[in-house]
Amino acid sequence: MKLTRLCAGLLATAAITAFATVASAQDIKIGYNGDLSASPSAQSGQAAVLGMEATIADINAAGGVLGRKLSLVTRDDTSAPPKSIQNMSDLIDNEKVVAVFGPTNSGNAMAWKHIANQKKIPVLGNVGSGTDITKPMSPGADNYMFRVSMVDREQVAALMAYVKKNAANSKVIGLMAETTGYGQGGLKDMQEIVEVQGLKPAATERFGVGDTDMTSQLSKMKAAGVDTVIVWAQGTPIAQLIRSMEKINYFPLTLTSWAADNVTFYDAAGKTLADKPLFMRTVSETRTPAQQKLFDRVGSKLKAPSSFSFALHGYDSVLLYAEAVKQAKSTEGSAVRVALEDLKTPVQGVLKTYNKPFSKTSHEALTAKDLVWIRWKDGKLMPYTDALIGSMTSADFKL
Repeated sequence: MKLTRLCAGLLATAAITAFATVASAQDIKIGYNGDLSASPSAQSGQAAVLGMEATIADINAAGGVLGRKLSLVTRDDTSAPPKSIQNMSDLIDNEKVVAVFGPTNSGNAMAWKHIANQKKIPVLGNVGSGTDITKPMSPGADNYMFRVSMVDREQVAALMAYVKKNAANSKVIGLMAETTGYGQGGLKDMQEIVEVQGLKPAATERFGVGDTDMTSQLSKMKAAGVDTVIVWAQGTPIAQLIRSMEKINYFPLTLTSWAADNVTFYDAAGKTLADKPLFMRTVSETRTPAQQKLFDRVGSKLKAPSSFSFALHGYDSVLLYAEAVKQAKSTEGSAVRVALEDLKTPVQGVLKTYNKPFSKTSHEALTAKDLVWIRWKDGKLMPYTDALIGSMTSADFKL
């Protein structure tokens, strides 16, 4: 009897040990939730996933994280908030992912950020740029929303700094934005930072995302004497705005959101007009060796070369998450959040070296000083500089 009980005990112990070994060897599952097919922005989500897949392959080839491989589960939210909310629940509750990346559209992040915070699942945004995405749900609350991508307010801060320094030529400014959540969120940032910079717009105009003729709004700008217009909209409507400028032969200095980097802008504006706006981006087509190496891996799979910046964001966002897991020695959400907010080891990414990129109060890995000034030239996104840009310091970027 004693021998039987002993054997049973040994078998049970062996079973538990075997189960633990299998469990410890299981992949660390992370998810991407964003538009991969429906809107013009889908090419950005697709590029981010390509970048993430490249990082995962590199990390796994080097032995994984905590002795476990990373694996990626993707969900297409087709740019629809209800679908994106459903995807979050599916990824967290059914797929059991320990972190989520994305989304492609800022509005979708705002629709489900409460889920990530309630369930303590870290989110590393690598496409959507809406300013409020990474704000805590309430003052001082633990915040699980992080970002490795452009930020609307950081872009606005840099654009307004340029306008401020260009006082000799930018004497009368106007603000324009599309009527979507993206456009109006950017308009809010513009109106607030204009005030911080001590500037006063002479006119503010709005237009629909599907509008093809903005001559009425532009005529009001022209009548007000506006010589500099700052625009927040998606790629195609920015192109329609530039085309409307051509109709009335009115070309003020035009500073826009980074959406002008989208090939949809270039295609709609055409080669001649595409070089009119000045905007910002995280990378130009003048790449570092590390960036070129990644482009050589994923470039042929991109729907448009201009979406490559999102592949960089995707790559670096996974690197930062992996480093946080190593530091925390765990994939448990709250432990990873704490690690992200105080990364002890610099992380060499393809965009830059991240030295304590996040803190308890700031969850943005990229800020205005990391951004590159860009203008289309001969069908390429080329870096732009002038004396004003060359003279800028961090103190000029007022938030």
